[in-house]
Amino acid sequence: MGCGKSSVGRRLSELLCCPFMDLDSIIEEYAGKSIPEIFATEGEAAFRQMELEALRTIIGHSDSLSAPLAPSHSIAAGPSPYPGVGKCQFRTSDYRNDSKRHLVIALGGGTVMTPECAELVQNNTRCIYLKASVETLVEHLDNEADKRPLLSGGDLRTRIENLMSRRSATYERTAHMIIDTDGKTVDEIASAISYAWSTKH
Repeated sequence: MGCGKSSVGRRLSELLCCPFMDLDSIIEEYAGKSIPEIFATEGEAAFRQMELEALRTIIGHSDSLSAPLAPSHSIAAGPSPYPGVGKCQFRTSDYRNDSKRHLVIALGGGTVMTPECAELVQNNTRCIYLKASVETLVEHLDNEADKRPLLSGGDLRTRIENLMSRRSATYERTAHMIIDTDGKTVDEIASAISYAWSTKH
């Protein structure tokens, strides 16, 4: 959390001309609650199960959910916010019925800490770890801690350090590509991923 997954994901989806999805947003839409509300009323275990089911559906291992496209890819979204990049228009059926479909998914910070999620991601996607220093994460999350259940209470830096000490090894083990994001803009990060993608396809 705080590494820029959603911003980079949206930009990357424009460069690759494919749909973008934010896993947390999809869970909130189907649960009818915000992530903090889910944590408060149902607990983290229930949230992780929702996360797993949503991920299974998006990747194509379940048909119980028709995952919505991000607003940036809806007809009502208007022109692309990125200079020189044309708007790509997609319908849900366009990617669900295409065996060669591509899409960009921004996972939650704890998604791959669930072993089943990590296995799905590693075996069915090209996973990119946007690696940021604790300093960068503190800067990005300084005004958002109250909206992040796992960061609420206590010193923000300490909470982030504790999370990263538990998660970083799993992030690196699951990722197919690691991008250091410190000091880089959203455009620079997305362009680096796009270039790496194009050289492998």
